[in-house]
Amino acid sequence: MQDQEYRPVVFSGTAREYFGVWIVNLLLSIVTLGIYSAWAKVRRLKYFYQHTEIEGRRFDYHATGKQIFIGRLIVIVAYVVFQIIVTVLPPLGLLLLLVLILYVPTLINKAYRFHARMTSWSGLRFDFEGNYWGALRTMLLYPILAVFTLYLALPFVIRAQHSYSTNNHRYGTAKFHFESPIGPFYKAFVLAILWMLVIGGIGLWAIGAGEVFTALAMETADPTPEMMIRFGLIYVVALVALVPMAFIYKAFLRNAVFAGTQLEGGHKFRSTISPAGLLWVAFSNAFLVVISLGLLTPLASIRMTRYLAANTFVAPNGSLDEFVGGEAQKTSAIGDAYVDFEGIDLGVAM
Repeated sequence: MQDQEYRPVVFSGTAREYFGVWIVNLLLSIVTLGIYSAWAKVRRLKYFYQHTEIEGRRFDYHATGKQIFIGRLIVIVAYVVFQIIVTVLPPLGLLLLLVLILYVPTLINKAYRFHARMTSWSGLRFDFEGNYWGALRTMLLYPILAVFTLYLALPFVIRAQHSYSTNNHRYGTAKFHFESPIGPFYKAFVLAILWMLVIGGIGLWAIGAGEVFTALAMETADPTPEMMIRFGLIYVVALVALVPMAFIYKAFLRNAVFAGTQLEGGHKFRSTISPAGLLWVAFSNAFLVVISLGLLTPLASIRMTRYLAANTFVAPNGSLDEFVGGEAQKTSAIGDAYVDFEGIDLGVAM
């Protein structure tokens, strides 16, 4: 059998082009008091999807601003009604809260399904087939149970959630499959926690955080300028310890998920994100946005998307033309109704 060759995901968007999309979205959203933001989201996603390709075959996004707007309107109306009921009839409010919690798995599935069905690659749509009990178990029950392990079982929960999401997605009729040992998930978890503990511990020790907290806890203490400076440095240490921790975890987690994912037919995926690379892009983006007073936000978005795409690879098991053509024929043969799916984006889970 011929070895599978990993082919890169290519992102061709430019900051110059995207700036035009971004500035129009921003101005119209301001003028319409946020109403246009639903249509702005569609224009933004279309731009990024249509400039992302694999072997010359592009992605696309098919939702409409109306669908996004209706979804947001439903959420706002539901929230207002809930707040009124809680204020007027507290017991009924608690009952509605319980009902809402039990409805969360359905909302999660609807969000996954909407996002999948509104996404296509090479003209063929994705789909999601999750069920209520699967979402209830992985998205609600497992996280609650993890609390009783002091979150030591959290990697198992994260793996289960990715397994549920991936195994219920399909491209055309081809199903995705996720299977991974727990080791990579604990690696991401442990390395992120170690960064926080080591860097945070050293930093707090270096600035004498113990003395600062003791002084501030004493009501009769008169904080000196030096003490207040050291107190401010605590926030700096927290920033340096917590923000990189998140990116370290995200990098290793993404690599683990892609490595464990396959598409029916033996098509494999790979992510080569490095924590240092992701950190550099994120922090340099933040710097550019701040010094430009937000005007370089489009450049920051393009840089991050380009970095992620450059470190994402697909290894087809055979000809992509034959695979896509075969899936298109199968989809047409069974008459998939979701091609004309009319739904709403509830803005959850995705």
